[in-house]
Amino acid sequence: MTILLIVLGAAVGAPLRYLVDRAVQARHDTVFPWGTLTVNVAGSALLGFLAALPAGDGLMALAGIGFCGALTTYSTLGYETVRLIEEGVRFHAVANAVASIVAGLGAAYCGAVLAQAVL
Repeated sequence: MTILLIVLGAAVGAPLRYLVDRAVQARHDTVFPWGTLTVNVAGSALLGFLAALPAGDGLMALAGIGFCGALTTYSTLGYETVRLIEEGVRFHAVANAVASIVAGLGAAYCGAVLAQAVL
């Protein structure tokens, strides 16, 4: 049953990741990967929130592992950072890596704090 919940969450998270990424990136005329940063920060906030809840294994499998796991993407962060270096925009590459890590951790922390506040 756990595997099915993960698959269901991922089936929603993966297409949403693509749609949000494309929508955000279309609004920015820059090589900086704003779309990936957006989904990674949003997913980190949600996962931080879920992790702080006294949720059961089913909710964590569906929303945490499945949905957030498919919504966020470390591999694309890595790929886009390397691509920026190859294109010679090293400042953007460093900014992407640093912003993604700092904002992701900050968002996860804020999500956890929010969950504690509503409990």
